[in-house]
Amino acid sequence: MFWTRLASGVVLMILALGGLGLGGMPLALLLWAVSLAGFRELTRALQHRQGETSSPGTVSGQEEGKPGFLEWIGFGGVTAYYLLLYFSGSHTALLLCVVGFFLAVMFAYVAAFPRYHGAQAAAVVFSFLYAPVLLSFVYQTRMSPQGIYTVWMILISSWGCDTCAYVVGKLLGKKKIFPVLSPKKSLEGCIGGVLGAGLIGWLYGFFFVGKAFPEAGLGTAWAAMLICGAGAVMSMAGDLAASGIKRDNGIKDYGKLIPGHGGIMDRFDSMIVTAPMTYMLALLMLQ
Repeated sequence: MFWTRLASGVVLMILALGGLGLGGMPLALLLWAVSLAGFRELTRALQHRQGETSSPGTVSGQEEGKPGFLEWIGFGGVTAYYLLLYFSGSHTALLLCVVGFFLAVMFAYVAAFPRYHGAQAAAVVFSFLYAPVLLSFVYQTRMSPQGIYTVWMILISSWGCDTCAYVVGKLLGKKKIFPVLSPKKSLEGCIGGVLGAGLIGWLYGFFFVGKAFPEAGLGTAWAAMLICGAGAVMSMAGDLAASGIKRDNGIKDYGKLIPGHGGIMDRFDSMIVTAPMTYMLALLMLQ
């Protein structure tokens, strides 16, 4: 299991570094694929206990394991969103896509009534906003002015925080902060994760981001520290939210797509929420 997990982690790291470094179409395609998988995992997780109105052992009106009609609408919505993201990039167009997707799900729910529960339609919309839309901010950060520098703060905020929290928690962790939701998380580990991400962010800002914003001087390093620290807080919130969804619906992992790690949502749960936070704060503090 250790070597499987390690190999999967190395492959993920290579894909992440390659996609973020190249940007453009390679990154858009990578995020589109990840978003489709994340959307699928979320809809399955949220419907795990609900089932369908039709018969036992079915989800979204289809046989177990097969996408239902609402999910196919979701796949189409995710694809349309990322096409607009790549070819247009207009925030107005993306907003209209989100609204159009909501209307399409609502129409399908009404047209097929009573095949679907209202909660299932809501789960599809929630899953669309949670994984594909929030994850798209990775692309928007990368393609923004000086995005080649700011996009790496998403990784610092998520994976950097996870690493620091794990190390500090192992060494000093005593007080359990979320014993029901996440028994292994300690207060000391959480503090260490935020401080560690902030410190890495300061160093990254001083040595790298400062090259993109030379007029800011040391202010760039402090801004990067605040961005990474705030992102680290959101990283842990995203991790806990994803864990809460799993516990609410009685599942251990979101999927088996990544050997040794589970599903896409098991591995990218923190990055999904650090991306929009990094994008917004970088826009406010570094532009």
